[in-house]
Amino acid sequence: MNFEDEISLLIKSRYPLVQVDTIDEDYVLGQLFRVAQAQGMTFYSWSLSKGLRIGRNENSFYKTNDPVAMLRIANDLVNEPHPSVFSLCDFDRYLADPAPARFFKDILERIKGSPTTVVLLSSEARLPPDIAPLAARIQGGYPDEKEILREVNRAVAEFKSSSSALQIDVPPEVLKRMVKALKGLSLQQVRNALNICMLKDYRLDKDDIQEIEKFKKDAFDRDGVLEYFGSEHKADIAGFDNLKRWVSDRRNAFFSDGPLPPPKGLLLLGVQGCGKSLAAKVIAGELGIPLYRLDLTRLYSKYIGETEENLRKALATVERLAPVCLWIDEIEKIFAASSGDIDGGVSKRVLGTMLTWMQERKDRSFIAATSNDINNLPPELLRKGRFDEIFFADLPDRAVRAEILAIHLRKRGLNPEDFDVPALAAACEGFSGAELEQAVISALYSASGAGEKIASSHVMEQIKLTRPLSVIKAEAVDFLRNWAKERDILPV
Repeated sequence: MNFEDEISLLIKSRYPLVQVDTIDEDYVLGQLFRVAQAQGMTFYSWSLSKGLRIGRNENSFYKTNDPVAMLRIANDLVNEPHPSVFSLCDFDRYLADPAPARFFKDILERIKGSPTTVVLLSSEARLPPDIAPLAARIQGGYPDEKEILREVNRAVAEFKSSSSALQIDVPPEVLKRMVKALKGLSLQQVRNALNICMLKDYRLDKDDIQEIEKFKKDAFDRDGVLEYFGSEHKADIAGFDNLKRWVSDRRNAFFSDGPLPPPKGLLLLGVQGCGKSLAAKVIAGELGIPLYRLDLTRLYSKYIGETEENLRKALATVERLAPVCLWIDEIEKIFAASSGDIDGGVSKRVLGTMLTWMQERKDRSFIAATSNDINNLPPELLRKGRFDEIFFADLPDRAVRAEILAIHLRKRGLNPEDFDVPALAAACEGFSGAELEQAVISALYSASGAGEKIASSHVMEQIKLTRPLSVIKAEAVDFLRNWAKERDILPV
């Protein structure tokens, strides 16, 4: 249901008050005017600077810039038998004043059950406790995909008329992704984002999708709770064949509007250092969507109620950034005290908010959650419906270890064929991917310090010097493996 359908339904349902959160007043006022016309209602709009006006008329009622004077006129107008829509911009700011608040409540009482509705427009209004229960709250001012497509065509035509140097390379599949990337922006923000893309290099192509994603991040994530990360290609991760196949099977459904529902997300359990975080980056790369990590250090606050509010804002931002991959690293840390006995119930409320959002969300956001400690994961999080699938990342076998070593050698400008990779892979039984990477890095330092060219012997020396986590914490690793095996968790 788009905004016009939603507000139309609320007016027909005879809500006395509707609160619209928007950053694009002009766009919403135009939509409200169309809705009022369609229902045969008189449309009034008010702002402090322009006063109370009827329809789209520029002339206002006499001396109605003052909120109380406006309410006196509005009180007379609601006496008329003809149904009306009153649209008030930023009026919530005056409800802390006793006089406007009293007049406003009197008007709401009079129009209860009548076809007349008052609509408050603000970027983020907070209504007084005695008025809030009367209001329905919705978001508005964000064009749908058809309107965005029209705006893209308009912006390109306008830019071309002023500069013939503009080059367009936007095939249908790229245009579709670009339109979806622009969703959640106001019409003015869409124009700004497109102008930035075209002015940057006088081109509009698939590379501009990333520019749009950065624009959205800057526009919405003012609190910095979401951290932007670059994605990775599947060739950058060794093994994980089941996971790669699972994501590949669902990639088309993520952007399709067909009968298949888009995938919601997955949970990666496993041993530390076995590539779960890298897998999250690969998932974003395979789906072709931006990756944002939920920053838990910024989420939690010492003030009562602020942590839950931070989470709600972060999740609302994710919905507006969609399509997006939300990476929740070490998800168990969010719910470490979910019994509520330690932190006054904060983590319990956070758990409830997160579970409800995961279950009910309709946006195209994909959750890639990772966890090292299944003991601290609440059972509610593991049931079907929260995640599409749960995967277990075990320590790599010999073939995967050889592939990991080859990847890290290539990343550092070395040719794996110059090394005895099979022998090295055989010598590091029980090593995680992170430990193998560190062995290569340490070998580079060792060879550099000795003034020698790095060779297999340097890497082998570092392998022998390393005590892997699977030895240091053997019981914990065995527990994880047995837990996953008993529950038939899919291996990556």
